[in-house]
Amino acid sequence: MNSGLTTHPTYQQPQLVRGFEHIQRYWDKHLNCWAAKILPGEFYVTKGKEMIATVLGSCISVCIRDPKAGVAGMNHFMLPSSGEFSTIDWGCSSVSSATRYGNWAMEYMINAIMKEGGRKERFEVKVFGGGQVLANLTDIGQRNILFVLSYLKQEGLETSAVDVGNIYPRKVLYMAWEGKVRVKKLASQHNQTIVRRERDYLDQIRHRDEQSDIELFE
Repeated sequence: MNSGLTTHPTYQQPQLVRGFEHIQRYWDKHLNCWAAKILPGEFYVTKGKEMIATVLGSCISVCIRDPKAGVAGMNHFMLPSSGEFSTIDWGCSSVSSATRYGNWAMEYMINAIMKEGGRKERFEVKVFGGGQVLANLTDIGQRNILFVLSYLKQEGLETSAVDVGNIYPRKVLYMAWEGKVRVKKLASQHNQTIVRRERDYLDQIRHRDEQSDIELFE
């Protein structure tokens, strides 16, 4: 996915939205555009002619764009799980903690988009991921799917594209400036890297204090 180039002699890198200095950006020589690569637990917002790229296994990515404001973003997250849950139970305290993390993953990105002039009533929303790729956690992709679709419904945000589930990892390329998405289903030989990355991420969020410094907005 990464061409290895961080600069281009002709095309200037789009102006960076403040707060995203830690995100890896590069010139994609195949698609002739600047790109930002996000990893599990990250999100990125841009107002430039820029692609946002990631690879998903069980995780979910939501792409949101306000075409009038010219701002768009994409996240990459999964719900933490204690392992013993085979279905979502919104009344269970452990899953409620997971829900708070999912809310954080969505609302921090939405807040960042709105800070750059985005309006919720103009949002174009697309959802990807939730594949069944983690052994012994066969329902985690489905839990992620159910959460994000429920969240979007509660927020009154309609989806214009949804590609979720199945057993395949996905490579997602979001052309943020025009709202188009390219999705490639990856073969099984890619699974081990994706599984290792997602298990590391899952371990991190299992031990994170989900009560700390999370401000939800109406």
